[in-house]
Amino acid sequence: MPSSSSRRHRLRLGTGLLAAWQAGYRLEDLRHDILAGLTIGIVAVPLSMALAIATGVAPQYGLYTAIVAGIVIALSGGSRFSVSGPTAAFVVILLPVVQHYGLGGLLIATLMAGMILVGLGLARLGALIQFVPYPVVLGFTAGIAVVIATLQVPDFLGLEVARGEHFTDSLTHILRALPETRPAELAIGMITLAVLLAWPRLRTPVPAPLAGLVAGALAAYIANHWWGGDIATIASRFEWSAQGKSGIGIPPIAPTFALPWQMPDAAGEPLTMSFDLIRSLLGPAFAIAMLAAIESLLCAVVADGMTRTRHDPNAELIGLGLGNIVVPFFGGITATGALARTATNIRSGARSPIAAVVHALVVLLAVIALAELLGLVPMTSLAALLFLIAWNMSEARMFVYSLRSAPSGDVAILVICFVLTVLFDMVLAVSVGIGLAAALFIHRMTQLTRTTARPLDGDPEVRDLPPRVALYDINGPMFFGVAEKALSSLQTVDPEIRLVMVDMHGVPSIDGTALVALRRLVDEMRRQRVALILIGLSPRQIVKLRRAGIRTAAGELTHCASLTRARRVAQRWLAPAAPSQQSQQEGDDAPR
Repeated sequence: MPSSSSRRHRLRLGTGLLAAWQAGYRLEDLRHDILAGLTIGIVAVPLSMALAIATGVAPQYGLYTAIVAGIVIALSGGSRFSVSGPTAAFVVILLPVVQHYGLGGLLIATLMAGMILVGLGLARLGALIQFVPYPVVLGFTAGIAVVIATLQVPDFLGLEVARGEHFTDSLTHILRALPETRPAELAIGMITLAVLLAWPRLRTPVPAPLAGLVAGALAAYIANHWWGGDIATIASRFEWSAQGKSGIGIPPIAPTFALPWQMPDAAGEPLTMSFDLIRSLLGPAFAIAMLAAIESLLCAVVADGMTRTRHDPNAELIGLGLGNIVVPFFGGITATGALARTATNIRSGARSPIAAVVHALVVLLAVIALAELLGLVPMTSLAALLFLIAWNMSEARMFVYSLRSAPSGDVAILVICFVLTVLFDMVLAVSVGIGLAAALFIHRMTQLTRTTARPLDGDPEVRDLPPRVALYDINGPMFFGVAEKALSSLQTVDPEIRLVMVDMHGVPSIDGTALVALRRLVDEMRRQRVALILIGLSPRQIVKLRRAGIRTAAGELTHCASLTRARRVAQRWLAPAAPSQQSQQEGDDAPR
């Protein structure tokens, strides 16, 4: 029969739903979930369309993501309150994939990322994501926000600009096209942005994104039908063909099953599956998986803080992976936990993952019943909505605060991650940022590890030892960044010294590099005929020394549990004694 600890650590799906049920789920909780789901569903419709368009695909694929992934992740994940769907953070990763491999390549990359996420969850690596340094996260999210906002400028101003492969290319194209700004598009975009900013102050139950897009759609309808305008809308920009039917805007059809590799490539032709394609998509898939894991788990942590609950990070990764494995077969793009929607979900009174399921059903209802109305939304209004999303995502106040108050090393990492994300890509920024953060951590740890000489007359326990004995104290972890520096001072002892005692009570850990350095020290001491006593090693550290071949030898090396015991051994080693007697006495004092 399995022990209680094995049952506690067993991986399970749907722990978020199970936790809500075990807390006592009632009809009143269901009513709260339905109301919260209605609110989030209304918010998710415009966001999903806008984020899909920003990614480079038709708006219905963002809606399909909110529907399919929203249900699968909610029911199989480890958080009670997270709401999943397309998010702004993925735009800078997914857009290049769409440009190079088309919708089919994006769906296959999402499928591969889902498999990676399931593997991370099964390997119980959910808790490791929290060790990504905050300056790295803040730097790349602020950089992503700048890229997203810049890419929305053409739609906001009514410019016809081709997207460049890199940020600098896109910015150059935008600057050259600025004289062609269309005042009508700009005016409607400004109206939408004004409503988005002012609406929350009215404290009405209608979400600001819905109010803003409705205002923009009404303005565009009036401009197009009464003033002879030519405002670009979803219906005028996108066409669809499915199930033997075709039309403009968004298809009024529920997500249907389709093989991802039968979707079109960047040229609009059927995708050709090959090993080279899988190999090319492996890098983007890994980046998608890492960002999805970071964003979803950070979202779950924020939800825990707002509700005083605890999520299961490994189950959340597995649920997230399953959602991204299933959603490409229904035309959906990458999904992850959406922080803004999750926070709104909690504020709306959600009690369980059922609220996220209701949100997905609301989006499904909108696709089937309101597709024609959704086609009236102007592109400039969606750009205004993405401006607001980018601003909220940038955490500008925290960015400026960190620049002013954080240590110089953290500021450097923050700025480097920001610049690399904007000018190159997020994968490079995160890789470099984590590497720099690790180097900064190592540097700070080296400042904590010190080797100091302790005078014998200052310690009552060793005051009676002869001057031929030296006592040193090492404090701090012994790892590759500090081992040589910490132990090198022990090799430059006075020629008159015949025995060195090293107090290592303050050494919490010893790594492989430190063991090599310690072995060199032992060999050097033997060459100089100086005895060495190590004091205060833990049993685990003693085992490490033995495995590394650093073994005790009479009159040369031993380890003692306390300074008092080390003093007795030192007195015997320095006193004339028969070799056999000395070996026996040392064996009696050495810890076992």
